[in-house]
Amino acid sequence: MNEEIINAYEVIKEGGIILYPTDTVWGIGCDATNPEAVAKIYKLKQRAETQSMIVLMNGEKMLYNVFKDIPEVAWQIWDLSEKPTTLILDDARNVASNIIAADKSLGVRLVKEPFCYKLMERMKKPLVSTSANISGQPTPIAFKDISPEIINGVDYVVKLNQDKINGKSSTIIKLTKDSQVKVIRK
Repeated sequence: MNEEIINAYEVIKEGGIILYPTDTVWGIGCDATNPEAVAKIYKLKQRAETQSMIVLMNGEKMLYNVFKDIPEVAWQIWDLSEKPTTLILDDARNVASNIIAADKSLGVRLVKEPFCYKLMERMKKPLVSTSANISGQPTPIAFKDISPEIINGVDYVVKLNQDKINGKSSTIIKLTKDSQVKVIRK
């Protein structure tokens, strides 16, 4: 695993994009603070930049670097969630502007999955995570289901967990500063 972390880190550090296993489905990712790398992912996915992507983080320090205020209910949801949960929070900062939604919100998921966690530890930055498919196509549940267009379009494919069948995408919940909670995807 360490070798894969080093390889992925080197590509990301140079502004590249990677295909990698997450705690949910296979993802396409890059340094969430690099707008050019984020733009490469939008282009590869043939996705409009108005459709924001989510960002993975590995802890409280990273979260507070991107969000000044995190509602208490966010911590409660993460603590109580049985499965990976993405929260859309308001007023993101210190990340690429083309990953922040028009309403200044950003979807984030805290991950403990070893590869993602250790990669972000090395990057010291959040990691973009979007499903490994062309926009509008089904989300692949296993590496073998990822289209050649995606595999050939990234700068590096992580050689871990390629035989694993991933469950499904994360739950997505939007939280607003005035404590409104809206489930976007179960």
